[in-house]
Amino acid sequence: MPVLRRAATARAVSAGEVFALIRAGAVSTRSEVRAATTLSRTAVAARVDALKTLGLVTEREEGASTGGRPPTLLRFDGAAGVVLAVAIGRSRTCLAIADLAGTVRAHCEVDLDGRAGPEELMADVTKRLEALVGESGHDLAEIRGVGLSLPGAVDQLRGASMNSPIMSGWDGIALAPYFAPLTAAPVVVDNDANVMALAEWRDGHRDVDDLLMLKLSTGLGAGIIAGGALRRGAVGAAGEFGHNKIAAAQGLPCRCGDTGCLEAIAGGWTLVRTLQQHGHTVGHIRDVVDLANRGEPEARRLLRDSGRHIGEVVAAAVNLLNPAVVVVGGDMARAYDFLVAGLRETLYGTATALATRALQVVPASHGDRSAVEGSVALILDRILSADAVDAALAGP
Repeated sequence: MPVLRRAATARAVSAGEVFALIRAGAVSTRSEVRAATTLSRTAVAARVDALKTLGLVTEREEGASTGGRPPTLLRFDGAAGVVLAVAIGRSRTCLAIADLAGTVRAHCEVDLDGRAGPEELMADVTKRLEALVGESGHDLAEIRGVGLSLPGAVDQLRGASMNSPIMSGWDGIALAPYFAPLTAAPVVVDNDANVMALAEWRDGHRDVDDLLMLKLSTGLGAGIIAGGALRRGAVGAAGEFGHNKIAAAQGLPCRCGDTGCLEAIAGGWTLVRTLQQHGHTVGHIRDVVDLANRGEPEARRLLRDSGRHIGEVVAAAVNLLNPAVVVVGGDMARAYDFLVAGLRETLYGTATALATRALQVVPASHGDRSAVEGSVALILDRILSADAVDAALAGP
């Protein structure tokens, strides 16, 4: 059992920290809380009662009696509220409502184009979210927070897109105010590959502390879990590997305005353009994937070559970070076999033997829902953290 101990001169374990133990399933009775924290019986009672007042913890008799009263168990109440999740993409947006345990209760995908301006798109998003809340049997008063993911780098302090070539017109515009008609609850914004990494780590790879999530779609990005934590970098630009320079792309123009980027030869938008030039009717990387899965040779070749170029760049990240798992997600991953055949070839051929000796390369467990599931994880991490719970108990 984890034990939270404090030196004699340090502060006592807070109610938020007690909640974290209960939520993780590390303790389930008041006596176990006392053992894990060294708090007194009175202090434990005060913290548990405070958590019950917030509605985050229930306490009731469960199980069979061994001669006395049945044991009274502490449980995290995942039904104590809901969170909203929004994953905005280039050509579609995914919306979801989840309970506080992270279970998605309602979900939909809509053709809302991230290339539209925030005024137009966000008004539609909030309207559809309000309808989804009602359809799911909940009401707006139950909303505890909103998690939102965007393509490209994100300024988390401002809750805004930052220098994204996809999100033209969104740069620097705070997105939290758009949710004001729905809720005053916290809104947290992050990069789509980051939240996908959270979803895959929490739900599919809890046993590892080092994971690299590749989001391969119209653009290319990565989410990095290192040492058991999501790493965003100094200015939120960690994982933007799609704009690494690569010899094979020398002189090729990239949509970012530079030349020689990996995306210019391996990004989904490049594959779409190449097939269009060769007479194919495609408008999105999903169309390329569909062609490949139906047996079209050129689409298969392009995806395999894209995987080779991506693997060459990812090999450097594998050498640097030494992840246990590389997870492959995004629209291109729907043609996983063709794409990853190329990726494995250069990844294992270029990275060091030691870094790849036990490395796993696997498909995303959440598939197309990785970003919206990750947006759920993002907001839950914020509103159910020990600090957030303590702040809620402290009041305004």
